[in-house]
Amino acid sequence: MKVAIATVQVPFIRGGADNLTMGLRDALAERGVETDVVTLPFRFHPPAEVLRSMQAWRLEDFTRLNGVAVDRVICLTFPSFYLRHPHKVVWLLHQHRAVYELWDTPYAEDLRRSTQGQELRRHILAQDTRHLRSCRRVYTIAREVSRRMRRFNAVDSTPLYHPPRFAERFYSAPAEPFIFFPSRLEALKRQDLLVRAMAHVKAPVAAFIAGDGGCRGELDRLVERLGLRRRVRLMGRIGHDELLACYARCRAVFFGPYREDYGYVTLEAMLSAKPVITCEDSGGSLEFVRHGRTGLVVPPIPEKVAEAIDTMHFNPAEAEEMGRAGMARYRELGISWQRVVEELLS
Repeated sequence: MKVAIATVQVPFIRGGADNLTMGLRDALAERGVETDVVTLPFRFHPPAEVLRSMQAWRLEDFTRLNGVAVDRVICLTFPSFYLRHPHKVVWLLHQHRAVYELWDTPYAEDLRRSTQGQELRRHILAQDTRHLRSCRRVYTIAREVSRRMRRFNAVDSTPLYHPPRFAERFYSAPAEPFIFFPSRLEALKRQDLLVRAMAHVKAPVAAFIAGDGGCRGELDRLVERLGLRRRVRLMGRIGHDELLACYARCRAVFFGPYREDYGYVTLEAMLSAKPVITCEDSGGSLEFVRHGRTGLVVPPIPEKVAEAIDTMHFNPAEAEEMGRAGMARYRELGISWQRVVEELLS
């Protein structure tokens, strides 16, 4: 069997989508399936570039590639599922979020206020619905993504969880007095929420924020303005060994993005037997974090996040029990690449 994985590439940006793509490719190869990843570049701005990408994928016929017959195509991203193939399966990371659940939020304000942006939204919703309905089967990476698809496109889909990269390497160690938050530094991840919370934390703990991105300068200025140089450490991009060690040694993990699709951070914390502090509007993390059992779910307000951090520090036995419960919950879910491959090839 020959399987093509279709996705887009955003030049010079690497993240969870790349890890998922490579993980799926490797899992298919282990199954003995001949697999290749086929990408086209994607640009978020201006709207004309998004339309151009949609048109490019509509023109793609994957029935034969370079003279080779393709048995199945697995499409991962917008707008790769616009391609043509008689056996096209979608396993969707997310749609073009700015015209979907982010449309009425400050995160899409510039797009919403422009005539081009409004036209783009109407076009994407119509074309997404049409092409999703042309697929043999539609899966998503999480219930959060499936709910959006049902709401905006009236298309039903099946959530299919997958493990984070190097899942077998995570481990746990005695907790030290710091909260860990690894993620790309961008507005939707809301690292600023943790920084602002640290100004209200009573416990003698620090916040370690790992990652790089467009909000690095803004966060650095916020830390300086709040006088938190001794309490907040912006670690920048770190290696995998250091990432594992920080997960293993932290008191708890904070992960409070806005309507996250899935969120490897939550799963990585669970694999490290660490409790997770997340927010009521954080999306995918809420599929795994149970308040008071595997972590704490709080409003996205700095003072409330600070209270949760204090609770973790001043109640270490309860925090450790939440962490163990999180690891047990991960095991119960049976998350594995084998399960993903079996479903996508069924």
